[in-house]
Amino acid sequence: MNSKTIKTENLFMYCKTLFEKVGVPEEEASISADNLVDADLMGVESHGVSRIPIYLKRIRLGAVHPCSALRVVSDSPGTAVIDACNSLGAVAAVKAMELALQKAKRTGISFVVVKNSNHYGTAAYHARLALQQDMIGFTATNGAARMAPWGGKTPFFGTNPFAVAVPADKQRPIIADMATSVVALGKVILAAKNNLPIPLGWALNQFGAATTVAKEVYDGKVIGTPLPFGGAKGSAIALLIDVLSGVLAGGTFGPHIKDMYADFEEPTGISHLFGAIHIESFLPIDQFKAGIDKLIGEIKQTSPADGVDEIFLPGEIEQRKKEQRLREGVTISEAVLKELRQEGERCGIPYILEGEK
Repeated sequence: MNSKTIKTENLFMYCKTLFEKVGVPEEEASISADNLVDADLMGVESHGVSRIPIYLKRIRLGAVHPCSALRVVSDSPGTAVIDACNSLGAVAAVKAMELALQKAKRTGISFVVVKNSNHYGTAAYHARLALQQDMIGFTATNGAARMAPWGGKTPFFGTNPFAVAVPADKQRPIIADMATSVVALGKVILAAKNNLPIPLGWALNQFGAATTVAKEVYDGKVIGTPLPFGGAKGSAIALLIDVLSGVLAGGTFGPHIKDMYADFEEPTGISHLFGAIHIESFLPIDQFKAGIDKLIGEIKQTSPADGVDEIFLPGEIEQRKKEQRLREGVTISEAVLKELRQEGERCGIPYILEGEK
């Protein structure tokens, strides 16, 4: 796959300007651009700037509101239900997570659910907001029908990802972020976009047979189904995330959520869940962080299996990659850069993503 290395600041400014050109306010454009660029920095290209074209298309067609208009439906000291009123998902998510953190400071633990939202990027981006305040963050989201229940071949659940972020002291924080499918559907979409095969075991085609051809799963729209991780266990977690986000919020769930790649007439109706744990409500933060450092250190010192050079904690590889890419630049495929150039031409902005090497 051909790619170029782009300066992070250039990529961010270009994407931020694209959002502004379709009517997104500056602060919200910054959140949306940062959310996508951060995914590329972490090496999660499936949720990075490759999503820009579909986000902008939905805004232009009126399927997503460019300005956030969040409404609190119900509120208690430790909980809230928010109607995102079809706002950009990343913006609604950041504001909801900030509210969950505020509540957790008062109550120890809080949960906030959001309905009538949109795709919110990587789950880790929002869970990590808790780290800035020495708290544990949790988030989960449902999505359009992509994955069949275990044993089936007709998509019913979204890939329904979740993430947990845990602060440490001298060690890197623990950041677990995963879809309930073997891989996020975005990786299949990116493979189809770049004409690359996918590994056997990632997905089934429309006939319920295993496939390595990405376009047998996604060809402009989803025609196959990703497989749940861990078989029936991943399918069960996807179901529970639909309960804890969609049903609990009084929002949409399962196959009733609209496909952002195929339905441009109606809002997607995605729902999210956000949780925060105020560590100081349980024990002093220094004691907690020292315990996490000890836990991480002891895990890192365990003997690796044959053929394994190093044992990694959840999120460690992504954090290392982000540190490297912040120094050296972000690697973006030429297929994605071509789409970004086309969006810039449509918006009438200069193209500044020529690549550094």
